Amino acid sequence: MNPEQPNQPGGQPRQINLQQMAQQLMGGLQRHYDMLAFNLAAQECVTEEAYNARSQATKMLPVPPAHQNFEQMQAFAADIMMRNVCGDMINLCVAGLNNFHMFLAAIKAQKDHGQTPESQQQVQQAQQAFAQAQVDAKFNTLEEEYGILCELEDTIISIGFAIQAMMQHGGMVQQAHVDDQGELAFDLKTVEILTQPAEGQPGQARLVDQRKVLRQGEKVHFSKDELQLLILTVGSFLDTLFKSVGRYAQENAPQQPGS
Repeated sequence: MNPEQPNQPGGQPRQINLQQMAQQLMGGLQRHYDMLAFNLAAQECVTEEAYNARSQATKMLPVPPAHQNFEQMQAFAADIMMRNVCGDMINLCVAGLNNFHMFLAAIKAQKDHGQTPESQQQVQQAQQAFAQAQVDAKFNTLEEEYGILCELEDTIISIGFAIQAMMQHGGMVQQAHVDDQGELAFDLKTVEILTQPAEGQPGQARLVDQRKVLRQGEKVHFSKDELQLLILTVGSFLDTLFKSVGRYAQENAPQQPGS
């Protein structure tokens, strides 16, 4: 089912396509993954000689005293990349939550009021409140209003705390970032090989959790592999959320006349 979104300015209501939403989000996720893989490969291949040659290519430096050497730039580039990946992932999660909530709100409103002005007003009000809410409040709304539980909720919230630590506290985990056990924890999805391919038959694998824990006073750090797993984890979160929203739609879609 594709419920209708509230009226657009000067136009008619347009349908919300859940499958298209999911494809756009996952396509964006793949681009982030590919860019990370490219940047990691580039960092692994760059040499001090190549960096120095490129630095000197213009025959001058903008501010020579501030010029950083190869080792300094390696650390700086890795830190910036880690910050960007975490920021991109939390932004993608928020976009997914907001987009899927629009679909849920439209289903609920049409079930309550049909395709009426009251239904459209209900969607607008619900979506406005949801978009302005903090990430943890978004998860609470999904559970309380639509009965949707998100397996990776704690990890997504932890990514947000990691960004906060990096942007506001020099990367150091604060007391406000840890749970009752004193942990800032991430359940990263990784692939476990069950059987290897053999005689033209595909192998078998499954996603399992790889737990990463930071504590107060520690600096946020993700290895190269962990950054890639972070993107896979967000993919698993969005895929699971998409399926949960689809089930809600199937169970709550208004019946069509004659059906």
